[in-house]
Amino acid sequence: MKHNNNQPRTALLRTVLAVLVGAAAFGAQASEQPGFYAGAGVGQSFVDETGYDDEDTAFSAFGGYQFNRHFALEAGYADFGKIEPEFLLGSDLEGSSAYLTAVASVPFTDNFSGYAKAGVHRWDVDSDLPVLGSREDTGTDPTYGLGLQYRFTDNVALRGEYSRFEVEDTDVDLAQLQVRFDF
Repeated sequence: MKHNNNQPRTALLRTVLAVLVGAAAFGAQASEQPGFYAGAGVGQSFVDETGYDDEDTAFSAFGGYQFNRHFALEAGYADFGKIEPEFLLGSDLEGSSAYLTAVASVPFTDNFSGYAKAGVHRWDVDSDLPVLGSREDTGTDPTYGLGLQYRFTDNVALRGEYSRFEVEDTDVDLAQLQVRFDF
């Protein structure tokens, strides 16, 4: 499905930022306990670059260690799906990423927190060129994002996250809902 403007992404980013700022008024401590966690997510990947303006369903799996209520290290895998070119002469792209990030959390209440993450990712992009066949390209670039987390129990939380994965000169944005399980 093609889109011609950045309104959905801009609206989502503004909503996330507004909730972060508004929730900061609560000021209570979140109950993040040290330990391992794992989870999975589903959402949309977006590319809006020269020759590409498309989105597709994306999936992720992640795991990490929560050192205290403010800091965690997280590793994960994201499948960006298939991005189609704007023009017939371009090639379809399928991308994925393995990442390692530091996660800084800000508790708003006992169950609700916001977080920012930054790190590096190893990306893999497969393109299907009409005349030349398949081509694979890999590299390492920065990744970063913002999210909100609501903890239902000590072991289960729901996260909403918006992340950017730089892939050479292209930006791949990923908006998703995730479920986190703490051990």
